[in-house]
Amino acid sequence: MGVRAVVRGVGHYLPERVVPNAWFEERLETSDEWIVSRSGIERRHFAAPDETTSQMAAHAARAALAQAGLEASDIDAVVVATSTPDYTFPSAATMVQAELGMENGFAFDIQAVCAGFVFALSNAQGLILGGQAKRVLVIGAETFSRLLDMDDRATCVLFGDGAGALVLEAEEGKGTVEDRGILATDLNSDGRYRELLYVDGGPSATRTTGFLRMEGKEVFRHAVEKLAATAHTAVEKAGLTEAEVDWLVPHQANLRIITATARKMGLPMEKVVVTVQDHGNTSAASIPLALSVGVAEGKIRPGQIVVCEAIGGGLAWGAVVLRW
Repeated sequence: MGVRAVVRGVGHYLPERVVPNAWFEERLETSDEWIVSRSGIERRHFAAPDETTSQMAAHAARAALAQAGLEASDIDAVVVATSTPDYTFPSAATMVQAELGMENGFAFDIQAVCAGFVFALSNAQGLILGGQAKRVLVIGAETFSRLLDMDDRATCVLFGDGAGALVLEAEEGKGTVEDRGILATDLNSDGRYRELLYVDGGPSATRTTGFLRMEGKEVFRHAVEKLAATAHTAVEKAGLTEAEVDWLVPHQANLRIITATARKMGLPMEKVVVTVQDHGNTSAASIPLALSVGVAEGKIRPGQIVVCEAIGGGLAWGAVVLRW
């Protein structure tokens, strides 16, 4: 017997503006064919000029709460994974808390770039298992369009904006793999690889926002190896095998990375939720976005084993195994 952190509801939000690859063709020496062949991305959403990360996060939160049949006042904690908060401080999470009309509980941000949502889920589970919270709103939200150097054709075509949210709730389980909820997590980081993916600005270093910089080939190499390894470790920790996985919901960075990771895990693409073609890389928002789309399309159903894995700047990477 023991408490599990169980998913009660999921939801997402995408900005109204859709930016097809053709938009970049008009501005840069690139082509739709080039972008699709290297990333699988066909379009992405960009936030409106006055639209912020916390606003998008609040939209996704309301959708998740509605699916869970809960009110904001039922939530004990809000955890927002983001690398693009509205302000240096306060946290985007406290702004979501205010936007939702919550006068109770506590809220904070987690920064692990594209791996942020996996880190946030793991931390939210810890709050639940430790008795600190009964219900936690876990949100991934990003306005990466604000960090893009639109003259750098290697990076600016890859990213998009959006938000996704989950409601996690404490539920008594039997302590077996048959339980619903989070069954295992695995988190990793290695700061020696900072130069591979970073933003060249920040309050302490430059007093500017900066732009995203990436060594694409090196990130690709690390991604496939580390994603397959962390997913395997988490599945093993849960007492399962890859053959028992119903759905792989990976960080949606690049279709080639997703395909290579699935192959390394021995999973057919029919068991992989793919949204990168429509959203681009939305960093910490990509997994909750994909989960929400997977549920909306009737793919992810109660009782199924779902594996989420992600890697981002840091490098930081990890995986979560849960029974939906």
